[in-house]
Amino acid sequence: MKATHSHGKADYVGILGSVLCIVHCLLVPALAVGTSLTHDHHHTSFGLISLDYLFILINGVAVYFATKHHKSLPLQILLWGSLAVFAVSLIFEGRHFTFVILGFVGSGLLIIGHMINLYICQIAPRLKAS
Repeated sequence: MKATHSHGKADYVGILGSVLCIVHCLLVPALAVGTSLTHDHHHTSFGLISLDYLFILINGVAVYFATKHHKSLPLQILLWGSLAVFAVSLIFEGRHFTFVILGFVGSGLLIIGHMINLYICQIAPRLKAS
């Protein structure tokens, strides 16, 4: 019997979105060093929308669908709380370096939360069935 996880794609999208944000936040400033293209990565944009807001949107949608029918309140709190830390830190990262660090923390917690969700919904049921 194959265990189904209807919102598994949301977990993968959430993990990918958080990892891409981490990579973006590490690489863009490194590439900008010594150039006059940008002073910080908060101003990099994709068309009319800042990549920071795109990452918030992607992760918000992923958390919504990952927790939509989930019964674990602690996991819902972890994912929504991580998203809140992540979003606030990206919005205010230009104001203080603390928000930059909190952005990495929020992103890391989102990755952990989605991995736990995948374990609970996909791996644990398979182990019980064995």
